[in-house]
Amino acid sequence: MAKEPVAGFSFRRLCSIVSVLCAWSSISFIYWCHRYGPCYSLYQKMEQKQSQISELLSFPSAWNQLAFSSNPPPKLLKIALFVKKWPHRSQAGGLERHALTLHLALAKRGHELHIFTTSPSNSSFPRYPLNNLCFHLSKPTASGYLDQALVWKLFQTQNSTGRPFDVIHTESVGLLHTRSRNQTNLAVTWHGIAYETIHSDIIQELLRSPEEPQGYALAERVTKVVEEVRFFPSYAHHVATSDHVGDVLKRIYMIPDERVHVILNGVDEEVFKPDIVKGKDFKKKFGVPESKTLVLGMAGRLVKDKGHPLMFEALKQMLSENEAFRQSVVVLVAGNGPWGARYRDLGSNVLVLGPLEQAQLADFYNAIDIFVNPTLRAQGLDHTLLEAMLSGKPVMATRLASITGSVVVGREVGYTFSPTIASLKKTLYRVWDDGRGDLKQKGQAAKQRGLQLFTATKMAAAYERLFLCLSNDEKNGENFCQYQTPLH
Repeated sequence: MAKEPVAGFSFRRLCSIVSVLCAWSSISFIYWCHRYGPCYSLYQKMEQKQSQISELLSFPSAWNQLAFSSNPPPKLLKIALFVKKWPHRSQAGGLERHALTLHLALAKRGHELHIFTTSPSNSSFPRYPLNNLCFHLSKPTASGYLDQALVWKLFQTQNSTGRPFDVIHTESVGLLHTRSRNQTNLAVTWHGIAYETIHSDIIQELLRSPEEPQGYALAERVTKVVEEVRFFPSYAHHVATSDHVGDVLKRIYMIPDERVHVILNGVDEEVFKPDIVKGKDFKKKFGVPESKTLVLGMAGRLVKDKGHPLMFEALKQMLSENEAFRQSVVVLVAGNGPWGARYRDLGSNVLVLGPLEQAQLADFYNAIDIFVNPTLRAQGLDHTLLEAMLSGKPVMATRLASITGSVVVGREVGYTFSPTIASLKKTLYRVWDDGRGDLKQKGQAAKQRGLQLFTATKMAAAYERLFLCLSNDEKNGENFCQYQTPLH
């Protein structure tokens, strides 16, 4: 009896201690969540980064996160671009589409653009209603590249006409390193580097069938990496199109931090945007049955290194082994290549649409529930993923460093898988099980991320500021390399 008050006191004291600990834990959680957690939005993180920087060239993250003024540029630049090939309609790879989107945007901002590229052999060259966009065409070499001696002569002529170029830009090795030396106002954008491709070579070797001869790409690639490490410093400034490549250029290629700048690819947000009506019309046009509850989409070149043998086998097995999956799923395939005919062999569940023009491609994204990119190429940042996200669609892609580091950064925007049939099937079944409701939520999150990072406007603004910085004339009081958040 005498011990009961003590026991009561101990219990009350224990409750008090627990209450204090709970309160402290709540405060700690709220702080952690605000500072580091998932509820700390991308927009808040971007605002914090913007408030912490002043020297732009040393900014370690993607410039797409920064806010630049949409006012007319403080000065108009004369810009030279070297690109192997200018895009023509739907016949364009990622590098060419990047060149087109970026430099048309810069020309519309008023800058004087001079494009040094090869003349097409079997088609007419596109025309644009812009007086400040000039093309200097030259015959390609036997291997299809720019003739460096000829194109450099054309460049020197334009450089001595009127005023010299403020900035020189080359898409990958459009301008070789032997010509880029001593050009301090030059920036190169890398759409694929040898070190990044080693991952692709490993995947291809693992997927090689016993009947196929063993390749020697891995050994050759290591030699190529060494070559790149040696000549990359000849370029004054380097633009990485993904966070992963930016890190590789600094750590592996040993380029000084202030000469490496991450500017993620961007796509035209006025073209790629949600439109339910156009999506329904597209499905009706191509005969997608109303009974199908899940529409998967793929787009691009239908070739081996884009992962289509893997996707073909996964779909073949799933359509054969699961009646419910076969009854409820349809796959739309946009593009051309040898695997198009094989997809048609899978029957009515797979509709091969052929290559689509940009406007048709925008309707295609609106017709699907999720976009799938099974690529085995660990190079650059695939535009199709960005187009799908801006169209409000979740994405499903191979677990490659550039994709997981910059695009599919979490489950809220999509899915990733290892490049094996088992992993691909498991992820496709997970998408099927999640259903349209979950996919619509992920699509909304994907669209928000796309609008914050992957628009052509964000990309062009970042490049414009980089080019202004490279042309900086401190003697005339210019200060374009210093960053200040613009007033709204």
